Amino acid sequence: MAGNMRSRWTDFLTSDGEKPNRKRDTEFELDSGADTRASLMQRWEQSWQLVLDAIAALKPEDLARHITIRSQDHTVLQAINRQMLHYAYHVGQIALLAKHARGAEWKSLSIPKGQSEMVGKQAEAEHRKRQEG
Repeated sequence: MAGNMRSRWTDFLTSDGEKPNRKRDTEFELDSGADTRASLMQRWEQSWQLVLDAIAALKPEDLARHITIRSQDHTVLQAINRQMLHYAYHVGQIALLAKHARGAEWKSLSIPKGQSEMVGKQAEAEHRKRQEG
């Protein structure tokens, strides 16, 4: 994802989202000497920061502008949607693999199994409290 993010969000409004210096195939290779948890997390954080900075810099009128990704025309809004859906897909893959690898030690990223009813009741109570208060 880091390579995709760097390619798509660097010079987001002014160059094709598929940069000529991107080596996509190597992004799927793990370097056991260099790719530590710390280095992977650093790339993850830096890449997301690039995304967030590029989006934060946009003005409302930019959303209708046209950009290209792999020589295909997109409005800025279409490109953002395309990329966020792409990242959601990969994050889902990561979560599924992590859950599988951790087995019984997995901690839910949302509402733990068997607690939906309790969480729902808490949310209703908090909603009523805000409306009354």
